[in-house]
Amino acid sequence: QVHLVESGGGSVQVGGSLKLSCAVAGLPYSSTCMGWFRQSPGKEREGVAVIWPGGTSFYAASVKDRFTISRDNPKNALFLQMNNLKPDDTAMYYCAATGGSCDGWHRMNPADARAWGQGTQVTVSS
Repeated sequence: QVHLVESGGGSVQVGGSLKLSCAVAGLPYSSTCMGWFRQSPGKEREGVAVIWPGGTSFYAASVKDRFTISRDNPKNALFLQMNNLKPDDTAMYYCAATGGSCDGWHRMNPADARAWGQGTQVTVSS
């Protein structure tokens, strides 16, 4: 059974910070590429950040230098530290795991994910 559970979402004012967490079970986590994606009403799901087993990461241009993706492999945990939040960051945030090879994962195509969490809502207001 593959199980990904996000937590840490909430409401924050512009410029604030949140840290999202994702607990992973049922996957060879330490050898799996992971990522955070988000989706707001009326928009397609988009990649936010992805991370390789050893910590190599890539970010969407819209969040680079504001968000940091990290992982704790012994704890099967994934994190997304979000700083200087903006209204455009408002979305449902999803934890995802890729399948097979990590080739192309840096492109952050949601279709490459093999497992998703249920999502956690982030709302940024002024």
